Amino acid sequence: MSTLEDLKQAVVNAKRKDAAALTQQALDEGHEPLEIMDDALVPAMDEVGALFAENKIYVPQMLVAARAMTASLDILKPLMASTGAEPVGNAVIGTVAGDMHDIGKNLVRIMIESKNIKIDDLGVDVTPDKFVEYLKEHPECQIVCLSALLTTTMPAISSTIQAITDAGLRDQVKIMVGGAPVTAEFAEEVGADAFTANATEAGNKAYELLTA
Repeated sequence: MSTLEDLKQAVVNAKRKDAAALTQQALDEGHEPLEIMDDALVPAMDEVGALFAENKIYVPQMLVAARAMTASLDILKPLMASTGAEPVGNAVIGTVAGDMHDIGKNLVRIMIESKNIKIDDLGVDVTPDKFVEYLKEHPECQIVCLSALLTTTMPAISSTIQAITDAGLRDQVKIMVGGAPVTAEFAEEVGADAFTANATEAGNKAYELLTA
């Protein structure tokens, strides 16, 4: 197998150290950072996402695979920046006010990042005002990703979208929502542009929204 194929399998098999070593090996062999992303990392996470969708792996396995990919991305991102490689677009993500859960959010962030989308993470318990402040300071941002894991914090998704609208920033961004209790019907009710059921779908949808 080629080094890129070996790297893909290392990520799928959640071998973090191997992923980092094989990334460096691929670079030493002359592969470009974007080539490594497109031909190894993205296919790897697509495969991981498919396994998750088929219930062949679960969130813990998906999370460690994502960490293996992050080990590779940590090596590639500075090189991509230094060569002037442009990201597909810009996004921001956060778990909404009152909610301290971050595993799902972190997975979504990694999957979006794997699509060569620059994404800032505001963390957990992010108030509507913080999202608005971020968007005012980052007019280049095109996608806002809102996460909620608790039924009791779902209203914070609605209030965040309303705050963005009231600030006159709604036309600037597409809003994606997700989390265990969130549904497509709820997303439509609150005026979101997209709902995704898992991290793989989120990465694909973000890329679709930016390249449509």
